[in-house]
Amino acid sequence: MSLRDTIERKLTEAFQPERLDVINESHLHAGHQPDFDGGGETHMRVRIVADAFAGMSRVARHRAINDILKPELDAGLHALAVEPAAPGEPTRW
Repeated sequence: MSLRDTIERKLTEAFQPERLDVINESHLHAGHQPDFDGGGETHMRVRIVADAFAGMSRVARHRAINDILKPELDAGLHALAVEPAAPGEPTRW
């Protein structure tokens, strides 16, 4: 199972989102470090809309997602961009 699939599964189980996009952005970071060619799954973006985020601060939402994905971060996920929202809140995507 790919890292993207793992992230999607874990977030779906934890938050039952009405909308979820997990985007591999690793290729956008090629050349940022001498040994990095942009391959693999090191830089991910999560866009998620879920009822679970209603009433939570932005920081609390990020912490909740980071807590769920801690094993992946500890195992080498280098960057995780998070765009969480509750239903009805505006998003840029």
